[in-house]
Amino acid sequence: MNSDISTEDSEQLSKWVLAILILQTLLYFGWFFTSTSTAEEVHKSPTHAESHEGEEEAHSSDNTRAPIDEHHQASPPPAIYSVIPFVLLLGAIAVLPLFHKTEHWWERNVNRFKIAVGLGLLTLLYYAVIYDHPVEDHFAHGHTEAGFSASITVLKNAILVEYVPFIALLFSLYVISGGIHLRGTLVGKPKLNATIIGLGGLLASFIGTTGAAMLLIRPLIRANQERRYVAHTIVFFIFVVCNTGGCLLPIGDPPLFLGYLRGVDFLWTLNLWPMWLTMNCLLVAAYYLFDLLKFRSEDLNLEEIDAEQKEPISIDGSINFLWLVGVILCVAFLDPSRTLPGTNWAPPVFMREVLMGLLTALSLWTTTNQTRQLNSFNYDAIIEVAALFIGIFICMQPPIQILDVYGSQLGFDEGWKFFWGTGLLSSCLDNAPTYVVFFETARTVAQPGAETVAGVTSLHLIGISLGAVFMGAMTYIGNGPNFMVKAIAEKNNIRMPSFFGYMLYSCAVVLPACILISLIFLRG
Repeated sequence: MNSDISTEDSEQLSKWVLAILILQTLLYFGWFFTSTSTAEEVHKSPTHAESHEGEEEAHSSDNTRAPIDEHHQASPPPAIYSVIPFVLLLGAIAVLPLFHKTEHWWERNVNRFKIAVGLGLLTLLYYAVIYDHPVEDHFAHGHTEAGFSASITVLKNAILVEYVPFIALLFSLYVISGGIHLRGTLVGKPKLNATIIGLGGLLASFIGTTGAAMLLIRPLIRANQERRYVAHTIVFFIFVVCNTGGCLLPIGDPPLFLGYLRGVDFLWTLNLWPMWLTMNCLLVAAYYLFDLLKFRSEDLNLEEIDAEQKEPISIDGSINFLWLVGVILCVAFLDPSRTLPGTNWAPPVFMREVLMGLLTALSLWTTTNQTRQLNSFNYDAIIEVAALFIGIFICMQPPIQILDVYGSQLGFDEGWKFFWGTGLLSSCLDNAPTYVVFFETARTVAQPGAETVAGVTSLHLIGISLGAVFMGAMTYIGNGPNFMVKAIAEKNNIRMPSFFGYMLYSCAVVLPACILISLIFLRG
């Protein structure tokens, strides 16, 4: 798989990224302090007090507002054919990498971007020309009229409310974790391999599946360079580190962060720890037994391998763990829709994203280029995600609106149904948009009197979260890091299973584990 950006170009690009992140931070805080000062002066002025009293009177009277809100609430959903761009985009992600004639064309991020933006423009055109109804503005918390204004509002909802926070988090985790290099000579015995995979499963929830995968995949490959059978180790690494390990915090896996943006509490996902522990213990145990059989069949000279273990284990770029903690704190406490715990202060819009950008800049500033080169760090993988998701977030606006109206009629009314519905679609499509679709569906069928989270029945949300995270492991296309790890392994001359060969592993291991999770935890 060819990268759009070589390792040599990555160093130069890092300098530009560093400069841009510092500049945007300065501009943001310059604007923030200026606007805060102006707001305080206005607040003290008598004219503002008088106008504020007028606003209170206006808010106290609902006679003119109610009919407008009712009209907007009654707006019909988009036509069913408006989901075609969304389906085509997900289909392109799933199918184009599988065919010889299109796989190399699809590898170029500029081509992914063309497809994503082109289908996104079709969606916006539908709202501008065909959909003749008001659209809710999630950014300004109001409604806009039909036509061109509705198209602009859909674009704001997709980019400002969802895409910017989403890509800011992934970018910061990707760049910061790319500055951490595990040094030392490792020997790929079953116990060590299982330990690395288990450690990755733990780290995935706290530095993201992408961050954990990029941190550990190269040390794992180096440890197994003397082994004859390595592909199964990479497959199980994808299962655990790229997928099932990431369900304890919203930063762990992209679907859960989208739930956080929709109102799910940051720490709510910690309630998934029994399922997380069960699934990952099953997978690591299954790997250890399987690798033990493979290792014994190779008849390696263990003493000779041990004698080569000269360099002690050490970590380069450990300062980046501090920046990762900073990112976690930003996500946990700087939600603009909520006040800071113990205060009446709500963070300004985009302060969270700007501070994550500042932490990313600090990572680039404090990490040597040599450390990143040892990780073969470049921006290609995150550019791929950025290129695709700009179209995904735009194209999924119509299906979300449709589900708001018709979601309650789809027959999903139990946690296990949401688990399998979300999971099966996450297996053949990307799990992030799949999570959103079922999340919005669950909001329409919330059970009266049941415990709810962000408008979703708790057990339903558990099913959606576990289905998206766990069953994203079923195929290479289920989750973004899956293909990244596969590509890195193949660049290191590891012959990975084909698309369907990989599914033989997942159907034999992940699927039975999911059945067990469903029977134990989701039948209530």
